[in-house]
Amino acid sequence: MTPGLALTSPRTIEFMTTNPAKSRCVWAESDPLLREYHDTEWGVPQHDSRALWELLMLEGFQAGLSWITVLRKRDAFRKAFKGFDPAKVARFKEAGIARLLQNPGIIRSRSKIQATINAARIYLEMQKSGQDFALFLWDIVGGKPIRNEGPVPAQTPLAVEMSKQLKQRGFKFVGPVIIYAFMQAAGMVNDHSPNCFRR
Repeated sequence: MTPGLALTSPRTIEFMTTNPAKSRCVWAESDPLLREYHDTEWGVPQHDSRALWELLMLEGFQAGLSWITVLRKRDAFRKAFKGFDPAKVARFKEAGIARLLQNPGIIRSRSKIQATINAARIYLEMQKSGQDFALFLWDIVGGKPIRNEGPVPAQTPLAVEMSKQLKQRGFKFVGPVIIYAFMQAAGMVNDHSPNCFRR
């Protein structure tokens, strides 16, 4: 799967490029914003706990939509969710949820908003107990990026395991397909096409 592209996943199409000067994954060729994201962020190993938590939350908002939808709204999401600072998000009450539901700049799903607030509280609980979010996630994949060979899957056994462990802690919108997209985006797995300059 690509950066959360649920509707236009490159696993359903051949990896090609429309730019012979700089070969990249075909999913990144359709939009300038996607190209920038692909060229600078997607697949770069991320070890910052807060940044990983933000990415996981955005992947959850993407569920059922295309990643470009989230990417276009990312700045608005960051503003609405106080820079995705878990300590601030965890304090959101019903008035905050109501405010977010009126914000046209984000994806206005009550269940996803509530899941994000709950996830902030879980993140803080993990932190309080001495468990680093980034180390927790990277330990599941063996501590280093996995270079995928062959067809790009929708999910893997490691994605299933990560999904299971996140669900056990109370996270929502963390099914194996979403989690595999998250793993790709966070650089836990390298799924750039063989001819991509980012491979």
